[in-house]
Amino acid sequence: MEPKTLVSLSFCSQKSHSVIKTQRKAPFDGHLLVGESHQNASFLSFTNFAFGMVPKSNQVLGALKFIDNINYEGMESVKMGGRVVRVEMDHSDGYLISYWKNTTEGSKVITDYVTNLFNIDVAEVWASKQSLHMIEWVNSRQKTPLRYVSYSDSSAISSEKEMIYILKYCRPMFQLSMHLKPPPNFRFTEKFPKIDYLDINDGEWVTIDNLLTMDGIDIILKSSTLTSSDVNVFLKHWLSGGCPRLKLFCAEIGSLDIFQVLAGLLRNAVFVENSRTYTSPFGYRRILSSGFDIRRADGVTATVCHQQTGKLVIAVWPDTSNNDN
Repeated sequence: MEPKTLVSLSFCSQKSHSVIKTQRKAPFDGHLLVGESHQNASFLSFTNFAFGMVPKSNQVLGALKFIDNINYEGMESVKMGGRVVRVEMDHSDGYLISYWKNTTEGSKVITDYVTNLFNIDVAEVWASKQSLHMIEWVNSRQKTPLRYVSYSDSSAISSEKEMIYILKYCRPMFQLSMHLKPPPNFRFTEKFPKIDYLDINDGEWVTIDNLLTMDGIDIILKSSTLTSSDVNVFLKHWLSGGCPRLKLFCAEIGSLDIFQVLAGLLRNAVFVENSRTYTSPFGYRRILSSGFDIRRADGVTATVCHQQTGKLVIAVWPDTSNNDN
């Protein structure tokens, strides 16, 4: 049975709840995600992350805020977290929706219920300015580090406190996506946490000093203010053994001089005119129409490509498909 069906059945009786909790052994295909649809709605879903898209059919339990002009008296009630909670079935996608005066409380209760029922931890959190507390709450309730955190809020400028919390204390194992507007003149002066996949949507605040402390596999920076000289410093850092796990670096850089990027490295660079396809460990696919190959002392080769879109790509071979350069 699907997780959403088991969750619904668990409310039928104490016996059904006990049977599901004690007898289900097979792992689910995916990770448990705590997400926010908007300010007054949150959900739990089992998902294999696919670039920010979670089908509603994957959701297992939702929490919505009561609306004043709707009569909830005719709805079914279930017990959850010591509370009597109004619920109804989303018949189009087959999962239960619960209703709350406070969706923050609702999010925590449904999370506790599902993790207890299936004896699992939360793996992913999608949060916004209104639900930043959910990241802290999940981290405090389990020993297993989060695999993926997405913080997205385009409606307002984030505070310096929020930015520092995400970067300093929100330490997922694998992936962190930051789709938000930083405060003016924001700078992060500490060492970056070790994150395999880092995606920063508004990267104007990221400096070369930040870049030199990163230890990632995929690093994606949009709206970057890095210069050609900065990238040159980063390349020399990589050639000397820095950022050793790097597979893909991609940054949107407005004005870029590829020869300044390769200053002092041209003797070690080979121009490749042929188009090549590169796939990173986290699924980013890039067409490298041309580029310069540079080789590290240990024989590892990276292609430096300035794309027509304005993106600067550093792709370290072999890629995920075992394509060599």
